[in-house]
Amino acid sequence: MDTVSLAVNGTLMRGLALNQNLLHVGATFQHEAWTAPQYRLWSIDERYPAMQRVTTGGVAIALEVWAVPAQHLVSILQQEPPGLGIGMVLLADGTSVLGVLGEAYVCEGQREITAWGGWRAYMQHQ
Repeated sequence: MDTVSLAVNGTLMRGLALNQNLLHVGATFQHEAWTAPQYRLWSIDERYPAMQRVTTGGVAIALEVWAVPAQHLVSILQQEPPGLGIGMVLLADGTSVLGVLGEAYVCEGQREITAWGGWRAYMQHQ
């Protein structure tokens, strides 16, 4: 079965609210990682994060990389909250993988949480 690497930075991570969406399709955890220092993060209604790549003011964001069966990638995306999609994420080691990113409109007016460096750190702070 062909798999694709998928970087997740929020509720799809191990032990969080939507992690079962990955486990249900047979995805397997590969490793924890950091993005290159080119991303910003927002809390969307305190329910999930949205990450965007930026040209200035970015930091490294903590995430997880999962091996997802290719035929189930679309079903994972269809279960994500509105405003989240798949794009390329640059990791700190210089590699690029598919990852969950937020569209600009969903971040407007939301709380920026970039300073925490990741969703888990932000949630622990709350």
